[in-house]
Amino acid sequence: MDAPSPDPSGQAPSEPPPRADYESTPLTRSEYISAIVHLYRGELYRANTWRLRIDQTTNWAVLTTAGVLTYSFGEGHPSPWSMIAGLAIVTMFLFIEARRFRFADVWRSRVRMIEENFYGPILRRDPVSPAEQWGTLVAVDLFRPRFKTSAIAALRTRLLRNYLPMYGVLFVAFVLKVGTQPTAVRSWAAVRQRLGGDGMVPWWASLAVLGAFAIGCLLLIVFGGRTSSYDLDDWTYELPDEPRGRSALDY
Repeated sequence: MDAPSPDPSGQAPSEPPPRADYESTPLTRSEYISAIVHLYRGELYRANTWRLRIDQTTNWAVLTTAGVLTYSFGEGHPSPWSMIAGLAIVTMFLFIEARRFRFADVWRSRVRMIEENFYGPILRRDPVSPAEQWGTLVAVDLFRPRFKTSAIAALRTRLLRNYLPMYGVLFVAFVLKVGTQPTAVRSWAAVRQRLGGDGMVPWWASLAVLGAFAIGCLLLIVFGGRTSSYDLDDWTYELPDEPRGRSALDY
């Protein structure tokens, strides 16, 4: 191999800077604390961002409910099916919000893990963390993010938190719409006539839809399961042996 050509300026060629090797260089105490602080700030920002997105979806559902009520009890006496259409739109927002809640829960669970096992012991003046190997758990979750809450549990949580009152308002409004608009009903035949509308659908169709919807909500509340973001069973020690593909959290 030919020797390197001398520098025209007469100075010896400079060697490339050494490559940074973080794996074999031990971290100092201050470097470790600084890294945890910056990680915590980043995860807290992500959790707050997704929290705002959840609130936006709730606002959309509230505005939709108010709009449906205004339209249904306005002039022209629209069909009671407008309430069922409102239920469908609000349910769509419920699914969107449940998905956003699952994403927010990923960042929130990391924040809580750091708070409980890093900041908590510091404030107690006790260096022992409640969860053993919590750093490994957070590190593995950074390598391969996973949802800590199932889709069913997220639906149940958001239903009980925000959407159940809106559904209740729409159900009561449906009863009032049938019973008082445009005048108060005085016979079962009049109720069937109003439920039947213009005759395109059977009179019992709207009641069947509402009944099925109510049963579905009840089953979701009873058997939907609870969120357990802080349960260590939802974390994993398994590191990927091969490069991972695109996961559900890649966006």
